[in-house]
Amino acid sequence: MSAEPRINDRIRVPEVRLVGPNGEQVGIVPIAKALELARESDLDLVEVAPTARPPVAKLMDYGKFKYESAMKAREARKNQAHTIIKEIKLRPKIDPHDYETKKGHVVRFLKAGDKVKVTIMFRGREQSRPELGYRLLQRLAEDVDELGFVESRPKQDGRNMIMVLGPHKKKAEAKAEAKAERAAREQEQESAQG
Repeated sequence: MSAEPRINDRIRVPEVRLVGPNGEQVGIVPIAKALELARESDLDLVEVAPTARPPVAKLMDYGKFKYESAMKAREARKNQAHTIIKEIKLRPKIDPHDYETKKGHVVRFLKAGDKVKVTIMFRGREQSRPELGYRLLQRLAEDVDELGFVESRPKQDGRNMIMVLGPHKKKAEAKAEAKAERAAREQEQESAQG
């Protein structure tokens, strides 16, 4: 069973509720008359509501209809926000400056509306002290609390400990905000030059 609507001779019902090319109601007509009207106006007869009683068919240019619906679908996909998971790797004995740098990356990702997977890698004897990694992840979660929330609590996975942070803002909102900020900055630069 294909998802495409039946057109012209493929419509196998005795009568249809016909809709004209401009959306006007023609009424319930036998299929032969509907096909004849379609040929006269050089259009296709397309079944738009096959489950209705009787089925609803419309006179339209099917090629144009298919093209326009494909363009709408493409536009919808373009505007869709894709959630991306960014990953940051840390070590339990991280230097304070390195921690601030990594935290800055997490902040940037959360502001952009992306999820962040924070991984702490344990080596050698560090594996016997998982509480160090747990405390580090808790500290990071508290530091970025205003931008994101803990989506999955820290859990040990072999020699790694993993936690996922989710943004408070949706990706689309973050994109719109960033665009507005950029426009404001550009306008500010123009007024400073002029």
